[in-house]
Amino acid sequence: MSLSGAYQHQSQSAVVAPSPVVNRPVARWLFFVSFLLLCMVVLGGVTRLTDSGLSITEWKPVTGAIPPLSQEAWQAEFAKYQQIPQYQQLNRGMSVDEFKQIYWYEWAHRLLGRLIGFAFFVPYLWFLLRGKLDRPMAWRLAGILVLGGSQGLLGWFMVASGLTERVSVSQYRLAAHLSLAFVIHAAVFWTALDLWRGRVVRVASFGLSRGAAVVIVLIFLQIVLGAFVAGLDAGLAYNTWPLMDGDLVPAGMFSHQPVWLDPFENVITIQFLHRHGAEIVAVAILALALAVRRRVPAASNAAGLLAATLVLQFLLGVWTLLAVVPVSLGALHQAGAFVLFTLGINLLHRLRRD
Repeated sequence: MSLSGAYQHQSQSAVVAPSPVVNRPVARWLFFVSFLLLCMVVLGGVTRLTDSGLSITEWKPVTGAIPPLSQEAWQAEFAKYQQIPQYQQLNRGMSVDEFKQIYWYEWAHRLLGRLIGFAFFVPYLWFLLRGKLDRPMAWRLAGILVLGGSQGLLGWFMVASGLTERVSVSQYRLAAHLSLAFVIHAAVFWTALDLWRGRVVRVASFGLSRGAAVVIVLIFLQIVLGAFVAGLDAGLAYNTWPLMDGDLVPAGMFSHQPVWLDPFENVITIQFLHRHGAEIVAVAILALALAVRRRVPAASNAAGLLAATLVLQFLLGVWTLLAVVPVSLGALHQAGAFVLFTLGINLLHRLRRD
């Protein structure tokens, strides 16, 4: 083999440090946790779409798991809600029965968060005490546990932003809350794949691995943009496609002052960026899938599944927009983003196995 040929071969594959050995029971548990995180993200989306997130105005990590059990308790909770701007400016005159409808969404979201913490901590402790986790894996999972606890604090920090001066939560804090949820999921799912597939032999293609990493970053950024769209109800600004009420670039973009906050506070700009961000993600995924099929056939199924999910998610996004963001489609679109992100991680992990 020539020197150039040897270099090219090295650039395509190389021995890397081994990951943990196969541990299917722990992997199955972590896959289940990832599924619970999917449920949490979807329920969080429903909570936002129904404007339910501010219905519980206090953070009680333990006793808050018990909902109101009497009419007097419901009246007390309703009285607390009546003190915040959302009720006074948007929902004045709401009945207790109407309040219960939004309360249950937020209560279920918080309860699921508690259950996820329980579903992670108890099996982790059990596997640890049984000697099923080596030291590096035990520390890795402990770090994920800390991230999960931080998510609870960040969730309350988000809710608190809508209790005094705003009628909804801060879009910045909402984006941070959703972003951390996806970071936690990425850590859990990647660890589960490590334990399911076992040791890395060599990277199938450094170039394609980097490309897959870029795709994951693009999907993540699109998800963050989606959080800003949801936080400001920007999906209601223009409900035509592919043009925005007849214009490719609508009037009013970058009109917010100061201008550097325009992409985060101007609903026109935010929807524009989210629309065309989807197109960039689509091109990147399709190009990656074609390259993987040509150069790493063993990973072509993973790449094809990612591309097929992309098409469905893109069409679902357009449908959601044209239908003026009904709760059902909005929640399904958020679930689709979660699945697309997950399949991107799976492809990257697969490309790191030859």
